[in-house]
Amino acid sequence: MTGRAEARIPFGAHAIPYAPGTLRPSGAPAAADRRVLEHYRRWKAYFLRSGDEAGGRGRCAVFTPDAAHPFVAEAQGYGLVITALMAGADPDAHALFDGILRHVLAHPSANHPDLHAAQQDADGRDVGGRDSATDGDLDIAYGLLLADRQWGGGHGGHGDHDEYDYEALAVRRIDAVMECEVHPTTRLTKLGDWSSGRYDEVSRTSDWMPDHFRAFRAATGDPRWDEVLDAHLSLAGELRARHAPATGLLPDFVVDTTSGEPRPAPGQVLESPHDGDYHWNACRDPWRLGADAVTSGDARTRAAARGLSRWARAATGGDPARIRSGYRLDGTAYGDPDSPAFFAPFAVAALTEGGGEGEGDEEAGAAQGWLDALWARMCASPPDPARAYAAGVRLQSMLVVSHNSWVP
Repeated sequence: MTGRAEARIPFGAHAIPYAPGTLRPSGAPAAADRRVLEHYRRWKAYFLRSGDEAGGRGRCAVFTPDAAHPFVAEAQGYGLVITALMAGADPDAHALFDGILRHVLAHPSANHPDLHAAQQDADGRDVGGRDSATDGDLDIAYGLLLADRQWGGGHGGHGDHDEYDYEALAVRRIDAVMECEVHPTTRLTKLGDWSSGRYDEVSRTSDWMPDHFRAFRAATGDPRWDEVLDAHLSLAGELRARHAPATGLLPDFVVDTTSGEPRPAPGQVLESPHDGDYHWNACRDPWRLGADAVTSGDARTRAAARGLSRWARAATGGDPARIRSGYRLDGTAYGDPDSPAFFAPFAVAALTEGGGEGEGDEEAGAAQGWLDALWARMCASPPDPARAYAAGVRLQSMLVVSHNSWVP
């Protein structure tokens, strides 16, 4: 791939260490890297579309057969982060990143040119209002920062490829997120650039991405991102203490965020009657909290992730096959078992169970055994080509668990 920059932090180099005390799966790190690479190759084969299938020559897009539309913002954000982290192992990673970016830039939100229209149909047309989804924009901006650290700017130009200033694009998107997708008073993430009225008081916990907020602060120098980080971690702690003291689980959606008394959704506010439960959005929270804990060493996210891991280990008797796809905040299970979207994030949280003060050999061994069981479960089967969401969550969780994730 002439004209492409070499990866500065190649996959498998483990060049940026995690916080002291972070566990890792038993066995050789290289063996874990091979399992990640196997899943990545299948993820590419099943879910990456290019050319006319992605809206035109030179474009790529992540296909989501299980979503409301074939191409959604969340999946494009996942694709940018994944391809940036896999550079060095996949010689096409840089070109794939630029292809997905080209798709994103071709579909701006109707409300702000530096945000992404959240949904496209099979013909590449914006649908569903042409407005944004906050989680997609957060990951797109984060992926751009990873790309700048990985390849620098101005290395995309050859053949059908443009040159991109990844850092400039990232900062513009970060500023747009602050302007349109962060509440100016509470500093909590909103659902999208369309949120107003009663939706202005709703926040989705899976959009609470502490490592992203830290990276945005470093990239922009904007101190408001410190306020965003603190607001989310403070509210997460309050919710756990008041509504889930035995489990540490967070709900899909929080309501009344501007009233001074935020609480889990009391039923359906956006998606389903389970909006106030640990459901198909919040299942990502152990990954998001755990990823920050192991990369930043922040005691707040470490305590949150460790609590989730210990609850899940006790609730399942250390058997990942017993993790269910849905829980009330008190730990009552109601979902089916065996979705990677639910069990894989707990492996990220399990990384935080090492290095506890006063922890005996028996507890340390149980923690390591839990992580190893989760890792084995993650590696045991290939991704389902009909389940892009679960595949994306599992692959990104595997990147963190194998110590191949880093913050730009």
